[in-house]
Amino acid sequence: MNHRHLLPNEIDLLVDGEGGFGLAPLRAHVRECATCRAELEEARQIADALEELPHFAPSLGLAERVMAEVPVFVPWHVAARDAVVRWVPQSRPLRAAALVMGTAVASILTIATLWLVTQADLVALVAGLAGDQIRAVAGDAVRGLAAALFGDQFLVLVQQTGFIGAGLAALGFLTAAAFAVLGLRALASSSRSRA
Repeated sequence: MNHRHLLPNEIDLLVDGEGGFGLAPLRAHVRECATCRAELEEARQIADALEELPHFAPSLGLAERVMAEVPVFVPWHVAARDAVVRWVPQSRPLRAAALVMGTAVASILTIATLWLVTQADLVALVAGLAGDQIRAVAGDAVRGLAAALFGDQFLVLVQQTGFIGAGLAALGFLTAAAFAVLGLRALASSSRSRA
């Protein structure tokens, strides 16, 4: 006799009535064990009750209602194609007019781009002027910010020693601040241990 009770999956095998190599020992155990016999009978009653339940079909619009709530990922190329299709007129004459207008705009943009490419000196001059202006504005903003944060003496220090000297001064300041924090922590921990 087997000294353990049947597992749920073994009871399910007996309820299903499947034949197989390992079922004979399970059936023999059920004949000898009242607990397993009761569990098997209860499982059979549940299976019979489930079989007697009416079978319902979902309503006709269920799939559409569920799918309307599901977020669907649309690839970028499909979204772009759909956007273009929405903008393309449906009637033939309007489509022809849109094609003529689109071709005209593309031609004008192409000619303008070719003209700019051939005028490389002009483009370089304008880009250089714009770059100088941007550098001047950014430099003034950085100087103003440094003066507001660290004072005018910091700007004098940077002018006299350069950025290396200012960096060394900042490193010295950070080192002093770190030692001050460590000293305060040590003082706080020693006062807590005394209390």
